[in-house]
Amino acid sequence: MSSLPPVTQARSDTHLQLPQGQFILQRWPQRKHELLRAWDAADEYLLNTLHEDNLLFQGMRLLIVNDSFGALAVVLHHYQPQSLSDSWLCHQATRDNLQANGIDQNAITLLDSLTTPQGPLDMVLIKAPKTLALLEDEIIRIAPALTPKTSVIVAGMIKGMPASGWQLLERLLGATSTSLARKKAKLITVTPDKLAEMPQSPYPVCYRLEGSTHQVCNHANVFSRDSLDIGTRFFLQHLPTDLHGKSVVDLGCGNGVVGLITAARNPEAQLHFVDESFMAVASARENFHHNLPGREANFRAGDTLSDFSDNSIDLVLCNPPFHQGSAVGDQIARRMFHQSTRVLRQGGELWVIGNRHLGYHKTLQQVFGNSELVASNNKFVILKSRL
Repeated sequence: MSSLPPVTQARSDTHLQLPQGQFILQRWPQRKHELLRAWDAADEYLLNTLHEDNLLFQGMRLLIVNDSFGALAVVLHHYQPQSLSDSWLCHQATRDNLQANGIDQNAITLLDSLTTPQGPLDMVLIKAPKTLALLEDEIIRIAPALTPKTSVIVAGMIKGMPASGWQLLERLLGATSTSLARKKAKLITVTPDKLAEMPQSPYPVCYRLEGSTHQVCNHANVFSRDSLDIGTRFFLQHLPTDLHGKSVVDLGCGNGVVGLITAARNPEAQLHFVDESFMAVASARENFHHNLPGREANFRAGDTLSDFSDNSIDLVLCNPPFHQGSAVGDQIARRMFHQSTRVLRQGGELWVIGNRHLGYHKTLQQVFGNSELVASNNKFVILKSRL
C-alpha cells in the first residue's frame, strides 16, 4: 500500500477505500469542484472480488484493458501490470494518479490500443468499452498473448453491457458466467477455449468518401466508422478556402476527414491532426497519406491543444465531443475553445460545428467575445469566432 495523506484530508469524491488499501484518484484533466469520481462501481466490484476470491498472486502476468482513469492500475500496481487503452487521457490520468499515491510510474507498462501486449498472460481484466467494435478489436488483438489457462474478467455497469456483449465474448473466446449485480455493476468471467478459432480483425473499415475519389479507413474506436456522419457531411460543405500558407488544426480529428478535405482544397496549408484517441490519430494519419501521397502533415495524440505553442495557429476546425466516457457535458468543448484562444494568432479563427441544442454560440461569445453563424440546417450549426 502506498503512502498517502490522512483520509480526513481527502475529498470524498477522490478517496477510494478498498481491502487493498486507501488511494487518492482524480479524473483527468482535473477541474475545480469536480463532481465525478475517477472510478465507478464496476471498478470497486472487480477489485473487491479479486481480493475476496484470492485471485491474484505475486509474479503473475496481468493485463488491464480500458482502465478509465487508472484506478485499476494504481490499486494493482504491485503486480506490475500492462495497461492497454485507446485513450491518451487515460494514460495521463494513470501517470498522475500513480504519482499522487507515491507509486513508481515504472510499475505500470502503458500500451496504446494498436499494440499487442506481451504474453503469455495469467489474467486479463477488461472494463467494458462503449462500443462492441472496440471490444471485438481488443479481444482479437490480445488473443496471441492468451492461453486456455488465462483468467479473463470483464467488468462494467449493467446499462453498458448488453446481451450482445456476452454473445461476442462467447463467440470469440468461450463460455461465460455472469456474477450477481452489485450497485448496478456486474462481472463476466470468460473461459478462453476458442483461441485456435480466433478470426482476423474486421478493422479498419474502409469506404469511399461520397462526392470524392478519397478512400477513408477507420479503426474500431473511431466515431461513425462505417460511413460519413451527417454532421461532418454538413461541415465539409462549408469549410474555409483560400488558406494559402495557413497553419490549420483539425481538433478532435477522428478519422481526419475534415483536415483531409481542407488540405485537398488548400494545397499550401499546413495541417495538424489532434485527438485523444490513438485509433483516431492512426486513422487520420493513414487516410491523409493514402489520399494525399507526398503531402506532409503533423499528427499527435494528446490533450486538445496543450502541446501547441502560443500564437502558432491560424485556424482551428472542431467538432467537439459532448461526452467523456459515460459522462455527458460541455467540459471538453469549453477546454477546446479556451485553448484555441491561446494558440491562435491575432486574427485567427475557430470554426465549430455542433448540434443546435448545445448552444455553442453562447459559449463562444463568453470565451471569444464574438460568435458568427457560418451556416445552419435543421439539426446543426457552424459557427466561427475570431481572436
